[in-house]
Amino acid sequence: MSDPLALSRRLSVAPMMDWTDRHCRAFHRALSARALLYTEMVTAPAVVHGDRDKLLGFDAVEHPVALQLGGSDPAQLAEAARIGEQYGYDEINLNVGCPSDRVQSGKFGACLMREPELVADCMAAIKEAVSVPATVKCRIGVDNQDPEVSLFATVDASAAVGIDTFIVHARKAWLKGLSPKENRDVPPLDYALVRRLKRERPHLSISINGGIASLDEAEAHLDDTGGVRLDGVMLGRAAYHEPALLGQADRRLFGSAGADVDAFEALERYRPYLRARLEEGVHLAHMTRHMLGVMHGRPGARAFRRILTVEGVKSGAGLEVVDRAADAVREAEARLEAHDDAA
Repeated sequence: MSDPLALSRRLSVAPMMDWTDRHCRAFHRALSARALLYTEMVTAPAVVHGDRDKLLGFDAVEHPVALQLGGSDPAQLAEAARIGEQYGYDEINLNVGCPSDRVQSGKFGACLMREPELVADCMAAIKEAVSVPATVKCRIGVDNQDPEVSLFATVDASAAVGIDTFIVHARKAWLKGLSPKENRDVPPLDYALVRRLKRERPHLSISINGGIASLDEAEAHLDDTGGVRLDGVMLGRAAYHEPALLGQADRRLFGSAGADVDAFEALERYRPYLRARLEEGVHLAHMTRHMLGVMHGRPGARAFRRILTVEGVKSGAGLEVVDRAADAVREAEARLEAHDDAA
């Protein structure tokens, strides 16, 4: 079947543990209507046996949104995928890239790069279970593997069972000797290998992830480089720490007409979601922690972060805290403008 998410995949926001929860995704959607958003990784056993509403519940505003699963048991992943589709997710993605100790002990994540046939079995089961796209997010290899072998083996095995969409984090994962944090920075990036994968497997959809810090870099990856045009770019920490860049994405990467979404406009768009969750008893700080970087680089950004951090955690904190934080930026920008005019 054709993939309705192909265009949205031109830019996606990476699944990040403890970061890309439902509140974060709703805020990112206030900045970009087009980017594909991903959940944090949820393990298949948790989905099958746990509190599904807590683990999988999301707001309709988040679409298009993909559910990322972790696991290595094909039958269990198939059941979790079916449940995810029933909850309304637009894509089911398998994590073959997370390097944490907890993931390794559960035999899923990056350690599956050593078992491409098992990955293929898992993906075949997921694909059979759902009608939405089933995709893989992987590394280029782990530990002493040769990435030119391990990446192609993983992709080819899953492609052989009908999987056509892969998001590749262009680093090895060192499962022995590096922490998960170090695995985000220390192993060298090999963007050329990911472009080679696309060049040699042109029928597959290949998105690139890892170390991409700006929309300028994203655009460069999407350009026809050496006769190779990648299908998508996935942003991780850049989108989280400086979310305002997503406000330019629809125009720059999707060719959408209209003005970019300014940080203040994003706060207004997010406001109905904040109000609804506050009425449900969600603490303000659980939502505003994802907004701390939206004023990055603007006068008053420090005051914005301080107000949200200090006042947002107080009992009964509401929308007035967000308003005060936004006003601190407006006032700082007005003072700077007045100073420039006087000069």
